[in-house]
Amino acid sequence: MSQAQIIMAVQKMQEYIEDHIGDEITLKQLSCACAYSPWHAARIFKDVTGKTPFEYIRALRLSKAAISLRDEDSRIIDVALDFVFDSHEGFTRAFSKQFGIAPKKYSDTTPPVQLFMPYKVYDTYKILNRGEYKMSEEKKTKTIFVQVIQRPERKVLIKRGITAEEYFKYCEEVGCDIWALLTSVKEALYEPVGMWLPKHLIKEGTSRYIQGVELPLDYSNSVPEGYELIDLPPCNMMVFQGEPYNDDDFMDAIKEVESHIDAFDPSVYGYEWDDEGATRFQLAPMGYRGYIEARAVKAIK
Repeated sequence: MSQAQIIMAVQKMQEYIEDHIGDEITLKQLSCACAYSPWHAARIFKDVTGKTPFEYIRALRLSKAAISLRDEDSRIIDVALDFVFDSHEGFTRAFSKQFGIAPKKYSDTTPPVQLFMPYKVYDTYKILNRGEYKMSEEKKTKTIFVQVIQRPERKVLIKRGITAEEYFKYCEEVGCDIWALLTSVKEALYEPVGMWLPKHLIKEGTSRYIQGVELPLDYSNSVPEGYELIDLPPCNMMVFQGEPYNDDDFMDAIKEVESHIDAFDPSVYGYEWDDEGATRFQLAPMGYRGYIEARAVKAIK
């Protein structure tokens, strides 16, 4: 069995788990999903993800439970039962072990926590084996939607890298689980983003590319270890959004939009680039909405 076949088998198990997270899941069911024996399915799952199927399922259920406690006015016992825990006590022990805070206290204060948000392993495998990427002419997007938006003065919770100029290097330096913690922040103004910082916001010995989530100026909740809050001034952002795409083609979608930005003349809108005045950011690629990236602009005087 090739490495690609192993990875695809594990992704089929991941997809089965995601689709049945609120149900009892057995190793036999997972083995049927990937068409391997239960023993072999369990072994390759642990080899690829670093977790046994049981550990993976529990971590994912607890993370989804945390989001439910953050966003809904639900009783602890109801959330526990929704995510297949037999008792309030068992759920509390597991939740406290994973997040370092009891579910009742978390529900009351909702500090940032490290959620478990696993990547699909076959998608990651394709990224890591992407080689020198070139976009084919026939796949170029026909339409890029462009608009100018205003961002207010705000704070941003960030995790700095070391030398990273883009996402892949950033993941090598700090890991790929930063997004999971940023997603947990209840007070977020918008969804988490990857950001390219202007020079005046880069600390010596740290990266230009970082990940963060924008917050209101009065944010007063905890700042996780290794993260920091910085202030961002109000700014105008020119947002570029490509067409919806098949998720397998996300590298095409990113290159399409980035190529358009590189060739775009903002003066047709009465603006010029303002890369040193504000951050440039990208949203997580999601096929249903198209790839989205934004670059700072200022009005031409």
